[in-house]
Amino acid sequence: MANYKLGVLYGDGIGPEIVKASVEVLKAATQQANNGTTFEYKELPMGWEGIKKYNDPVPEITKKGLEDTNGWLMAPHDSAAYPDEHRISKRNPSGELRHHFDLYSNVRPSRALPGTTSLVGNADLVVFRENTEGFLSDRNMYKGTGEYMVNKDVALVTGVFTRQATERIAHEAFKLAMTRRKKVTIVHKANVIKFAYELFRDVCYEVGEKYYPEVEVNDFHIDAMTAHLVRRAEEFDVIVTTNLFGDILSDLAGELVGSLGLSASLNTNGEQAMAQAAHGSAPDIAGQNVANPTSMLLSTVMLLQWLANHHDDHQLNVIAEVIENAVLQTIAEGPTTRDLGGTASTTEFTEAVITRMQA
Repeated sequence: MANYKLGVLYGDGIGPEIVKASVEVLKAATQQANNGTTFEYKELPMGWEGIKKYNDPVPEITKKGLEDTNGWLMAPHDSAAYPDEHRISKRNPSGELRHHFDLYSNVRPSRALPGTTSLVGNADLVVFRENTEGFLSDRNMYKGTGEYMVNKDVALVTGVFTRQATERIAHEAFKLAMTRRKKVTIVHKANVIKFAYELFRDVCYEVGEKYYPEVEVNDFHIDAMTAHLVRRAEEFDVIVTTNLFGDILSDLAGELVGSLGLSASLNTNGEQAMAQAAHGSAPDIAGQNVANPTSMLLSTVMLLQWLANHHDDHQLNVIAEVIENAVLQTIAEGPTTRDLGGTASTTEFTEAVITRMQA
């Protein structure tokens, strides 16, 4: 028997609804698998809950509480609506947790699912986004941020690119490519930002040549890559890129294959992992019981698969498969939420997934 401790952060907007759905589905799948695996759930404040209770969207009690977990479910947050003291002078909750726990690898798969409308055929690709450096200035410094206002009319931003960070995200991308179609595409902007992106591009090539010679490697500039994704997404397998570009490309890829609401995401540091829906908090539909929980559900599947590999525990893969099969079957056969053309509520969709697991 194995027990795993999972943090649960309900967050803002539709966060409580979709994270609650994921916890319910995970509990039902664990019971259905009945393979000796157990989970201990540790609820911790994040977002508005943290502000109201501790005057901090990611209070110390949450950071300390996550330290002894194996991973956690991270809800979306509505940081744009926070008071200025939390919105301007602090990282948003996602950025803070990625920075604090050095969650350097952001893995975002995009694939066409049965029952959905893909604009790019049967694409199946994974974007690896380096999570700690680049031009996202709220998290690329040891202390402080890399963004400055020289005066009221001049803003400066500093990008950070290091060999160490590039090597470790490259290894993550190439390792996954070895289990897939053995193709890696490096995305950069070395034709304009020469030193930084040449370093990123060349180090990725070096890692591939030295450690993964079986993998076919190519590279594209970010602007060209957006066009390639639209025109021939089916040809790509694993994409590795920097923080800002990865954020943009993964959203584009997710929408092309069906919907960002179906896109899973996982952040890892080699010892812990954070499952996180790829979309935002959608405050306009919060509390209406209409949100699609699929992104959070499939992110939970990714968390289980990562834990299975990290702890060499196949029983976790069994539970992940139970959830994934039920989610995909429900999307293909219904009922679906309104963003997919259906009429099911969040609760009804969740209940349908659980019913299929128990069939």
